Amino acid sequence: MTATATSNAAGSAAWADTLLLSFAQAGYVRAEPAILQPAEPFLDLSGEDIRKSLYLTTDLSGEELCLRPDLTIPVARDYLTSSRAGQPAGFSYLGPVFRYRSGQASEFLQAGIESFGRQDRAAADAEMLALALEATAAFGVRDVEIRTGDVALFNALLDALDLYPVWRRRLVKDFNRKISLEKDLEKLAAATTATRSEYEGVLAALAGSDRKAALAFVTDLMSIAGTTNVGGRTTAEIADRFLEQSTLKGGALPREAIAVLKRFLSIAGNPDDAVAELRALTTDAKLDLSAAVDQFESRVGFMAARGIDVKQTRFSTAFGRGLDYYTGFEFELHHRGNGAEPLVAGGRYDGLMTQLGSAEPIPAVGFSVWVDALTRIGRKVGA
Repeated sequence: MTATATSNAAGSAAWADTLLLSFAQAGYVRAEPAILQPAEPFLDLSGEDIRKSLYLTTDLSGEELCLRPDLTIPVARDYLTSSRAGQPAGFSYLGPVFRYRSGQASEFLQAGIESFGRQDRAAADAEMLALALEATAAFGVRDVEIRTGDVALFNALLDALDLYPVWRRRLVKDFNRKISLEKDLEKLAAATTATRSEYEGVLAALAGSDRKAALAFVTDLMSIAGTTNVGGRTTAEIADRFLEQSTLKGGALPREAIAVLKRFLSIAGNPDDAVAELRALTTDAKLDLSAAVDQFESRVGFMAARGIDVKQTRFSTAFGRGLDYYTGFEFELHHRGNGAEPLVAGGRYDGLMTQLGSAEPIPAVGFSVWVDALTRIGRKVGA
């Protein structure tokens, strides 16, 4: 490490130590998970951006390992193996993470908070956002833009529309990967019955199948062929693709559903106005999204109670962070005028604990602080 890099790291660490003290005062215990982690959870559960940036290795037993690319999954895994698993518990952290970033250092500091087991989800969400704002203030950065979203609203809408599972999975995947949903909606609306495929027999055999049956069928076919992947695609990915094509053979996504989805995805502004627009949409479309909208509105109330200026908060139904495990509230804090790079980012991920092996669902919410970015902007602000 060069002298300049060492100096920058030391400066970042000094800022971060101050930050950790504030987290401890808020009741979050310091966690220090191992740097070397099993790769499988990150490959299965993280977003595409993280998966393609992992530093992977294999031990002598053949287990695939990686340098931790973030700290949420490692902290969650340690919590699940502790005596406090299933009980409310909060953790803070500071440490290096490792992720390929073109033109930037692949090892960098990350701080943050993870909160597990709290049933008062709306209040816990608001607390995370309030603590995230305190984190930016600790670095001297106060001119912050708050961007928020809620993937639970999108999932509730897909459930209410009663779409075919294959369509639902495709739209959720696009949402998580920040792909333009508008473009994909038009593809799903296009007629497909006139298009023939060299796999007509396979598509016909899969007609009406669920994902489990489709995966078993394709696994058998590939076993007969003596292969486990084609063109880098796994068996599951190939099964999903065949199932999608088979479903589309039966007809296009209804125009009525597309109109509702487009109207939903156009909702943006301050949260209070968004609540009103969402309730109007549910009334007009005769859909029941009341539980998800009520939770959203409750969170907004707790945000205001925490002193957050809700009118200055930017909400968008189309906002997503590109991580597959988020299930609800999502947010990013940006320095105003520097829109591309988040300073703090986080959200709710209630489904992650069962995916990591918990027998029972455990609510979870947290955020990560990009220490280097905050330090850099903090220095500019203080200059």
